[in-house]
Amino acid sequence: MDLRGILDEIAAEMATRSERGAPASYIPELARVDPGQFGIAVVTADGRDHAAGDADAAFSIQSVSKVFTLALALGKLGDRLWTRVGREPSGLAFNSILQLEHEKGRPRNPFINSGAIVTTDAILEGSTPRETLGAILRFIREAAEDDAIHIDKAVARSETAHGHGNFALAHYIKAHGNLRHAPELTLGTYFHQCAIAMSCRQLARAGRFLVNAPTLPRLVSAERVRRINALMMTCGHYDGSGEFAFRVGLPGKSGVGGGILAVAPGKAAIAVWSPGLNARGNSALGTEAMEMLARRTGWSVFG
Repeated sequence: MDLRGILDEIAAEMATRSERGAPASYIPELARVDPGQFGIAVVTADGRDHAAGDADAAFSIQSVSKVFTLALALGKLGDRLWTRVGREPSGLAFNSILQLEHEKGRPRNPFINSGAIVTTDAILEGSTPRETLGAILRFIREAAEDDAIHIDKAVARSETAHGHGNFALAHYIKAHGNLRHAPELTLGTYFHQCAIAMSCRQLARAGRFLVNAPTLPRLVSAERVRRINALMMTCGHYDGSGEFAFRVGLPGKSGVGGGILAVAPGKAAIAVWSPGLNARGNSALGTEAMEMLARRTGWSVFG
């Protein structure tokens, strides 16, 4: 398979698109990102990486970070995490408070904002926010084998200054006794976690542990990898998860920075980035590129 040729073709095709979606407007630092950018990278089970477009441009991974914090939380709490967070798709927007109210402060899954806030709160147990962020960065750097990965402090400040909706979620969860720390502590950690900056190449390398191939890093157990991949498939694109599964057929996690991390189990980790979002808050061109890649490689888990 000429994987590099496939990626070059996809990048060239994406360069012709005039409808590219719009960057997230509610985080001013993200709203300023040039929507004309597109990058894609793939790391295969043999450890080789292939990339095209703006694959080495750093961007804010935002909710893609929830994959890594979920892995850390499962390592720290094991199945006790599921007493605080569910495992079902939400069917509502990623930042909705309606379902949280109906289900009395127990978020539907760890990838919507409320669930990710609880997950971050869980890994804060016994640590300071600084120590927890250090642990998150160490995990991602080890996964990617790249110590240059960092937190974009300007994005973190922008999120903190405009994160009123997330504060509402955190206070509501706290009111139901499902937040162990002060909302300011948990959200301070959460906002900085979302502000981690990575390139497609770095993100694909960091996602290798989810491929479950014997030649790639084994940072968590094979059983936990299967569970994380299952949640990425069913919940990783919020209320667009079914559409992504239908069109792409790979476990994936999106972020409002325009990034998507996807996994072809046993075969490859894939990262794509284009900052313009569709109506569901997922990368418009990123989703299209993933669909093209899955078709041309035959990597869909559904055959």
